[in-house]
Amino acid sequence: MPSVDDILEHIGEFHFFQKQTFFLLALFSAAFTPIYVGIVFLGFIPNHRCWSPGVAELSQRCGWSLAEELNYTMPGLGAADKAFLQQCMEYEVDWNQSTLSCMDPLSSLPDNRSHLPLAPCQHGWVYDTPGSSIVTEFNLVCANSWMLDLFQSAVNVGFFIGAVGIGYLADRFGRKICFLITILINASSGVLMAISPNYTWMLLFRLIQGLVSKAGWLISYILITEFVGLSYRRTVGIFYQVSFTIGLLVLAGVAYAIPHWRWLQLAVTLPNFCFLLYYWCIPESPRWLISQNKTKKAMRIIKHIAKKNGKSMPASLQSLRADEEAVEKLNPSFLDLVRTPQIRKHTLILMYNWFTSSVLYQGLIMHMGLAGGNIYLDFFYSALVEFPAAFIIIFTIDRIGRRYPWAVANMAAGVACLASVFIPDDLQWLKVTIACLGRMGITMAFEMVCLVSAELYPTFIRNLGVLVCSSMCDIGGILTPFLVYRLTDVWLELPLVVFAVVGLVAGGLVLLLPETKGKALPETIEDAETMQRPRKYKENMIYLQVKKPDIPLN
Repeated sequence: MPSVDDILEHIGEFHFFQKQTFFLLALFSAAFTPIYVGIVFLGFIPNHRCWSPGVAELSQRCGWSLAEELNYTMPGLGAADKAFLQQCMEYEVDWNQSTLSCMDPLSSLPDNRSHLPLAPCQHGWVYDTPGSSIVTEFNLVCANSWMLDLFQSAVNVGFFIGAVGIGYLADRFGRKICFLITILINASSGVLMAISPNYTWMLLFRLIQGLVSKAGWLISYILITEFVGLSYRRTVGIFYQVSFTIGLLVLAGVAYAIPHWRWLQLAVTLPNFCFLLYYWCIPESPRWLISQNKTKKAMRIIKHIAKKNGKSMPASLQSLRADEEAVEKLNPSFLDLVRTPQIRKHTLILMYNWFTSSVLYQGLIMHMGLAGGNIYLDFFYSALVEFPAAFIIIFTIDRIGRRYPWAVANMAAGVACLASVFIPDDLQWLKVTIACLGRMGITMAFEMVCLVSAELYPTFIRNLGVLVCSSMCDIGGILTPFLVYRLTDVWLELPLVVFAVVGLVAGGLVLLLPETKGKALPETIEDAETMQRPRKYKENMIYLQVKKPDIPLN
């Protein structure tokens, strides 16, 4: 029986249909960025201080400038922990009493300024920003700062649950229907989040977005890799992720133009409704249909692809039948990911590498922090670092393969983290340079794990396998803030040591995976189990054919 890859060689591996589909799905990939990293702008924390109606009235009466008001009334000047004091505490002083003078009013009190009692902010905060964020609207600072952490954790919890659940549904009921449902739910919950009346509703709708958005992004990735031929699969997979990076750059510009979080949320959410038009543009995956023994539907789609590509179907490829294994096992199971030895090994290694990629990717950003005061430029520059990573992959994996560049990328990120520990603080430029190299390395590793995950699983559990393994990325996203902020309380560089160990181990484990360069996507469990032995099997077959004795002619 000819495989889908055999058919694509005749009707076009990356012709008009595949290019059109890739462009449409790349737009969808770019639209995922506001959910994955939108917290940078939606949850922006500006400089803030306690607001006091008494201070405001006294300042107006005395005609103080802002600098004078802060100098006379703000606690913590000269204190070691002045940031916390200035942002979260205020003097327990009755600012309305008539004995206070306009020239250093606290000096007229019997207690020295340093001995005045302090209390948490009682009347809210003043934020030094022309725009707004969920932080400024719902006062997610000081004692309520954990609510911002919960907001981001809710997204990652949604990623985790949705990746597993929707991954199973996509392998059970089809890529296309699950893809469209995730688009509808994501767009609707995004709009509802923008008009949420309070923090609780906003958190709920953000959780729903997390449940469907990442699963939809990965289903889209699976679809495009199953539509293209073998020789174009890795390039398409990498550029699909590059479109995500382009989305990062666009998000920075949109956030700069719209500094108010509700309008920003609407601006990045409403375009998602346009993706529902893909119902008429993108068909179901023929590979999935064949794995489900729906060969007639698969053949209709293959003929549609051939027509769009301006190709004709050879007579020898006009009929298809499903593999025996696909007929016997139509429904994917989580046990299929660990039932056989090779697939079990692939699953465990891929899960660890997804976890590692998330921890290092997010952890390096958190540890390095913002280099300057312009959040938009900082975000833009950090996104630019990801482009060289994609092009390095493109120019190496076809010549070297998948395993070695992937392993080197993980190890380079680990070594960069370890090197940063020993660089003195006065060489800040070197620290930033090494951090960028580490960011580039882990970006390469992130793109490689997404590419190779789709190449190691057989068709009927491919979507489930990728989504289950990638769910470890979400667990990493939940744990990373605790790794960074809690370990720095012990030693500032301790998170980098942990990242180094995690990255180096990930690089070593990658070398245990089979090389997928130049190999067709496995269609059955047997194909996946024998991925490390096909070359030897083929050579034995050729050897036996060469050694067959000649038959004498009479």
